[in-house]
Amino acid sequence: MKRTIITSAVLSGAALDELKGWLAITATQDDAPLLALLHAALEMCEAFTGRMPLEATCEEVLPACGGWRSLSTKPVQAITQVEGIPADGARFALPSPDYAIDLDADGGASLRLLRQGSAGRIVVRFVAGLAPGWAELPDGIRHGVIRLAAHHYRQRDLDGMNAVPPAAVAALWRPWRRMQLA
Repeated sequence: MKRTIITSAVLSGAALDELKGWLAITATQDDAPLLALLHAALEMCEAFTGRMPLEATCEEVLPACGGWRSLSTKPVQAITQVEGIPADGARFALPSPDYAIDLDADGGASLRLLRQGSAGRIVVRFVAGLAPGWAELPDGIRHGVIRLAAHHYRQRDLDGMNAVPPAAVAALWRPWRRMQLA
């Protein structure tokens, strides 16, 4: 899977305010590092749960073939564009009768080419994410992101930070975790 984020999720000031409240920080001098920690915590949330927390516009490049191909990003809210990539030349829009889309109840999305034409690969543009904004995130996800960012802030001067979220964060995120057997 080659995913590119076209339009990143917007992290509102409410997220930063919530983190600063959790850490009892009132000054603005640490805002940039705190925002970076929030973004890192959101990425770790996605890695742990298999779900993109905040809505973003993304693209994935898939091989052009007749079988069903699944997007790796979840939950997909909408597929907005499908383009073909020929071996040589520019991208071109695939007409909707040339492909079929399947969105499942769990947020997965699959696409099947009905007519490949000159496409050697296809680019699927879509919107994915659990919530459109910070305030709409489920409480467990939001609190887990805050706790993880706060944990990393407090541990910033220690060597060898752990790549596994603390148990309290994992417990908050576990209800949204989806795993697949390989």
